[in-house]
Amino acid sequence: MEGKIAIVTGGVSGIGRAIADRLAERGYTVVVCDINREKGEALERASHKVKGTYVFKYCNVGEEKDIKRVVEEVERDYGEISVLVNNAGIIRRRKGEEIKISDWDDVFKVNTRGAFIFCKYVSEVMKKQKSGRIVNISSVASKMGDITSAPGYGPSKAAVNGLTKTFARELAPYGITVNAVAPHAIETEMSAEWSEEMRQKIISEIPLKRLGKPLEVAAVVEFLVSDEAGFITGEIIDVNGGFLMD
Repeated sequence: MEGKIAIVTGGVSGIGRAIADRLAERGYTVVVCDINREKGEALERASHKVKGTYVFKYCNVGEEKDIKRVVEEVERDYGEISVLVNNAGIIRRRKGEEIKISDWDDVFKVNTRGAFIFCKYVSEVMKKQKSGRIVNISSVASKMGDITSAPGYGPSKAAVNGLTKTFARELAPYGITVNAVAPHAIETEMSAEWSEEMRQKIISEIPLKRLGKPLEVAAVVEFLVSDEAGFITGEIIDVNGGFLMD
């Protein structure tokens, strides 16, 4: 994997950071896209700790101009893009009748529209290479609706699943695979917002009786971007402790 270039959005914390670390440890140059400059620049300085390299790029995934700039800079500087991981996401917690339309729009702008725009521009590069791996981070909520009073989140991730399958069919003739990973109840900043009552309720409904770890999601992503996963495309892989078995 040495010499390969990976873009990871939302890569300074949580699942995104675990994915960035996993790929960097395998020798990738990992372009971490995020709006948190402080954490991003600190991560870039930590390149000496891994086999590969971290490169931070400020990017608001809700803005097409930021995404286009990042993709153009990466292609210019490295000549290729081996991997794209669309991990950046936001959530707005309110009941359906209470959520503001602007909050709904913001969730879709980042979670769905941002993933689409990254796929659009990165796929243009990968098609020229006739190779590449795209992994979108979805959610169990994409399959069963949200269970934590966030009515926009599940639908935005369901759209990501559809996006994944659409690009998988379109890009397969070019040797490019497109898959998604659908986690549930992972120990991140997002799950840290739950009350202790909610946390225990969610754990009680998971057959493995614990929350997942970001590394457990990252390991699946690592496999999907590997050569060994070259015959897998258009799949939504569950990482949920048995909560949803489909």
